[in-house]
Amino acid sequence: MSNTYGTIFRITTFGESHGNAVGVIVDGCPPNIEIDETFIQSEMARRKPGQSKIVTQRQEDDVIEILSGVFEGKSTGTPIAMMVRNADQRSKDYSHIADRFRPSHADYTYQEKYGFRDYRGGGRSSARETLARVAAGALAKTILAKANIKIQAYVSQVGPLKLTTDYKALNIPNAETNIIRCPDDAMAEKMIEFIDETRKNKDTVGGVVSCVIEGSPVGLGEPVFDKLHAELGKAMLSINAVKGFEYGSGFEGVEQFGSQHNDKFYADEDGTVRTQTNHSGGIQGGISNGEDIYFRVAFKPVATIMIDQESINDKGETVTVSGKGRHDPCVVPRAVPIVEAMAAIVMVDFYLRNKAIRFD
Repeated sequence: MSNTYGTIFRITTFGESHGNAVGVIVDGCPPNIEIDETFIQSEMARRKPGQSKIVTQRQEDDVIEILSGVFEGKSTGTPIAMMVRNADQRSKDYSHIADRFRPSHADYTYQEKYGFRDYRGGGRSSARETLARVAAGALAKTILAKANIKIQAYVSQVGPLKLTTDYKALNIPNAETNIIRCPDDAMAEKMIEFIDETRKNKDTVGGVVSCVIEGSPVGLGEPVFDKLHAELGKAMLSINAVKGFEYGSGFEGVEQFGSQHNDKFYADEDGTVRTQTNHSGGIQGGISNGEDIYFRVAFKPVATIMIDQESINDKGETVTVSGKGRHDPCVVPRAVPIVEAMAAIVMVDFYLRNKAIRFD
């Protein structure tokens, strides 16, 4: 069922938060691609838990195991299977909610859909599933690098603290120098303090991850139902805790007139067609136009809080749900590599689709 994404570059993820392992099968990776396991592991390290005081303290090294599809350091063109074994499960932390529905979790909907659920850490609904996407995204990034397509994301908002600087004026790689992954050091300190205070109050807070895709060729995306921005939106909205997606001018664009919002074309000194502005976010008619693609992804506050909440159990009785276990007070620091991974998976799929239909 809905565990597979992609047309040519297809990923299928498997596993649960407290099961034996979480992994991914990638089909459609071209052959003879050099597979850098060190790079894949470095991407996993950016997402893994326990990396700082403002994320969950579950201790997982998230060591990737490549099971198939790679020989002598290169892809063979056959399915690539990768897996991470779970090591630090504490399933007993969830025994108290075996028959209870936690507010804003998938407990009730999973129970009603399947008539049965894995309550340990949310089972398949756990954000731990996203490690499989990051592993697949590392492969996608490797392919895109050969086409000079670069994807970088960063934290642009935590709660009310919002970074308003245009991405072009930011040193985005600087985001990896602090634990919140915000490229502005002064704002990063404020965000870290805000999250830490929220954690001490036994609460959680949401935020926004912004992403920029540079070097996209013209022509990625398909008309009507497979528009590039639609697929990016679907990919982002499939990530746990995501509540919103906007690209280009987004919702702020409604405040402009068409005469202000239109991106006028011109030819640069090399004869390349460019636009004077980029309110379109690098996508027009659902197809990339060669400009930077940029978008924002909104993440809700983590639903598990360390404050008692009223709810009901599977018999409809009123109960108290107590927060236990190890959880993120804010997901956005660890969500940055997940957003990049899903963007890479979308972009590489469209890139390979274009290769399949163009012979020039």
